[in-house]
Amino acid sequence: MANLGFIGLGAMGGRIAKRLLDAGHTVTGYNRTRSKAQWLLDAGMLWGETPSAVARAADITFTMVANTTALRSVVEGPDGVLDALAAGKVFIDMSTVSPSFSRDLAAKVAEKGAHMLDVPVSGSTITVEQGNLSLMVGGDEAIFEQVKSILLDIGPRVNYVGKNGQAALMKVAINLSLPVQFLAFSEGLLLAEKSGIPRETAYKVWMDSAVVPPAIRYRGPFVLKKPDEPLFDVNMMQKDLLLALEIGREVDVPLPTVAVANEFLTAARAMGLAKEDFAVLFDVLARMSGISNE
Repeated sequence: MANLGFIGLGAMGGRIAKRLLDAGHTVTGYNRTRSKAQWLLDAGMLWGETPSAVARAADITFTMVANTTALRSVVEGPDGVLDALAAGKVFIDMSTVSPSFSRDLAAKVAEKGAHMLDVPVSGSTITVEQGNLSLMVGGDEAIFEQVKSILLDIGPRVNYVGKNGQAALMKVAINLSLPVQFLAFSEGLLLAEKSGIPRETAYKVWMDSAVVPPAIRYRGPFVLKKPDEPLFDVNMMQKDLLLALEIGREVDVPLPTVAVANEFLTAARAMGLAKEDFAVLFDVLARMSGISNE
């Protein structure tokens, strides 16, 4: 069993850390708000007072934070991960961040004699708990092979993508389709509903059809009943789309449907729905269609 560190114990990170604990690994954790990690401490997780304390205690340190700014805050400075990395240690970032920042960070890690992998995931809190999370890996392939068995304790599908930053890029390439799919799904339901078909009926027929993708199976039910806890809120989803649009400009790939979905996320924010699951796109389109979704 491995000696691991985990920084960022939110909805996703906390559940991943729990899977590592359940697999028998030693896990030292850190979260900006300690109280949110109490359930993991009760389950046997150890505590590090700072990100650097976690990285100093662990052979392999994971981070999973909200965005590039948050990642910078836990890796830089005297209390940051970089300060505690030493030769032979491995740093694994699971955040969805700028690929260019990820590559730059990997170079700084290498200067310490350590190794970095970018390992973002595809899935949600539901798929973590089901043990169905998919992972993608960027970095030195030999280091990936060394830690692959640990990554498989997190999820059953682990794919090596290429050099540092490539997995971060792949995650953005995957996530851009989520609101695009959901927006089209919402358009279809609202077209049916405003034409006289009850929403529940249109939903059932849509979900029984040949065109429903797995992502809609997870989030589609939210048009009938909102989740108690957002799986992925509007702000987080828009962060990923803005990364996609930035990369698209850099490599000359037009992303027209992403641009449209991004505008609807902006509309959701303007309506005060930024902290709702991004399935609230249905509500935005319903209001524009003159349909009450109360």
